[in-house]
Amino acid sequence: QVQLVESGGGSVQAGGSLRLSCAASGFTFSTYCMAWFRETPAKGREEVAAIESDGATSYTDSVKGRFTISKDNAKNILYLQMNSLKPEDTAMYYCAAKTGSLCPAESQYFAAWGQGTQVTVSS
Repeated sequence: QVQLVESGGGSVQAGGSLRLSCAASGFTFSTYCMAWFRETPAKGREEVAAIESDGATSYTDSVKGRFTISKDNAKNILYLQMNSLKPEDTAMYYCAAKTGSLCPAESQYFAAWGQGTQVTVSS
């Protein structure tokens, strides 16, 4: 079955960096839309970055220029490189997969989710 396992979260000071990884299995990774979402009690769940099957990427405005989404189709791994982290980036981060090549911003279109990894940024 479809399985997504995130890793790489942790606690860092503002200005620091983290790289999240998501190991995928049980589906044809290269043909799917893959995305990173984050969730906080105050803001709910929002899409942070997405990558379509052809490699096209998109980012929410607040992370543009700081975060980079990428994937390794040979290893079935999705990454999120996060630089210049800010306290407002603190959240639970989730990896998600959607059938088909195109990536919507709405979470309801994503059928598969990982368990999440916590990112905490202190000022």
